[in-house]
Amino acid sequence: MKKVKLIFADDHGIVRDGLRTLFRSDRMFAVAGEASNGEEAVQLAAKLKPDIAILDISMPKLNGIEATKIIKSRHPEIKVLILTIHDREDFVYELIQAGASGYVLKNAAKREIFEAVRTVAGGESYFSPGVSKLLIDGVIKRTKEQPTEGTAGGGLLTKREEEILRRIADGLTSREIADALHISFRTVNSHRTNLMQKLDIHDTAGLVRYAIQAKLVDVTPQQPAIP
Repeated sequence: MKKVKLIFADDHGIVRDGLRTLFRSDRMFAVAGEASNGEEAVQLAAKLKPDIAILDISMPKLNGIEATKIIKSRHPEIKVLILTIHDREDFVYELIQAGASGYVLKNAAKREIFEAVRTVAGGESYFSPGVSKLLIDGVIKRTKEQPTEGTAGGGLLTKREEEILRRIADGLTSREIADALHISFRTVNSHRTNLMQKLDIHDTAGLVRYAIQAKLVDVTPQQPAIP
């Protein structure tokens, strides 16, 4: 099996040491290089052509957002995964727009970091559960502020595509959707690709926004139970 070639960038040496040890513990990954700032990350991406660049946001010389923009504009085939302490909605949106494929918080367990890298390597997006909720809440807020007419897919989507879109809007990964619907991971990814092509949408935030506008998900605030 072909290894996933990685580079990572963080201005803290102890974090780089931890990432190096973490990824070298799994034969699926090959650590090609590491950087201590955004400029070095951009240079490494150009030189080493990794499958995935794992970047922090707060870095000297060039922050992770700007580094992502440059890497994706020059090497669109390289996937970018953000690993950071920041759980800010504005950062998430900026990085999605810059082309990042995932956003994971540094307090994530080893299992989740591996899952994030595998998911991004497989061609889909990954967001930590807390970040997914932040993302969805932000989309809901924006959608309510800018309401548009919509129906359940307008006849454009199949029932299965609508169901998968609902699950995406609920923050589930493709693997979780596959388990919930008792279908294969490959089938879910195929439906996800078809959704993006049909709707001319190219990121998870856009799919969530469409699901809300098409009334495929309920965004009515839940009332607390009366004792």
